[in-house]
Amino acid sequence: MPLLALTQHQFTQLFKAGCIAAALSLGGVQVAHAQRTIAEQFIQDMKDGKISEAGADDHVVQELIIKRSIPITYDYIDMLMNTPNAFGPGVACTVCHNSNDPSKSYRGLDLSTCKGIIKGSTEKPKRALFTPGTDPKRDPLIRRLRNNRMPLGLGFEASTFTPNHMLVKQWIADGAKNDEHFNKDVLPLFSQANAFGHNTPACTACHMSNQEPPSFHELNLSSHAGIMLGADSVAKGVDKATKVIIPGNPDDSFVWQHLAENRMPPGIAPSEARDHPNTTILSAWIKQGAKCD
Repeated sequence: MPLLALTQHQFTQLFKAGCIAAALSLGGVQVAHAQRTIAEQFIQDMKDGKISEAGADDHVVQELIIKRSIPITYDYIDMLMNTPNAFGPGVACTVCHNSNDPSKSYRGLDLSTCKGIIKGSTEKPKRALFTPGTDPKRDPLIRRLRNNRMPLGLGFEASTFTPNHMLVKQWIADGAKNDEHFNKDVLPLFSQANAFGHNTPACTACHMSNQEPPSFHELNLSSHAGIMLGADSVAKGVDKATKVIIPGNPDDSFVWQHLAENRMPPGIAPSEARDHPNTTILSAWIKQGAKCD
């Protein structure tokens, strides 16, 4: 039928049919794209220039696993926990953490089973190592694999129960107030060499202002205002600065964590990369729900 001979109703119906056909055709393209194999999608990403250039130590992990949401199996996590040097130079995690019995395993932590990893430490104060399905970057397990103890380079054998350590911890527990006690007894510790370890520089040698450079992480430990402002206030903005003090809660305060917690396995040099590829994979397993099957 010639186009000019169509009635308005017939033309409208034809137009609608054409739109539906076009939509189905477009949908087919989208379905085909969704049904690509991971290898096919990787090839397409290469053609499209979406693969980043090598740089970080975990470049391969990021490009081939993390970006493509490859499911991480517990079998691999189990191997990591039982393998020396899995997260950096040192013994396997399960050498020290292999039982829920605190008399046989540090903190009553069992990293030899999936159930034990999820359960966490059983010695008081009991606590989980992470929350399955969430980003574990700040949680105890990943934190212990990434964070260096401060002042930088202090070994596990250096006490974390010195009077100076306890002054800082108690100040945070009491509300981190800007009072006479803080200004007289606590604040001066951050500007004293050897305050938290033998032959170590003052905290303010590295953290003296809210500008980087010269201050690492834009963290200023020379005043109450600077401490409470937190880190990376320029990079992130004042309202989104990383809080390093949680008043009333030293265990969740980054200042205390860095003063008291050793990087695992013990003995890793500060020069070792914090973002080990296997740490990235462990984090991905947790984000995916920490599945045991």
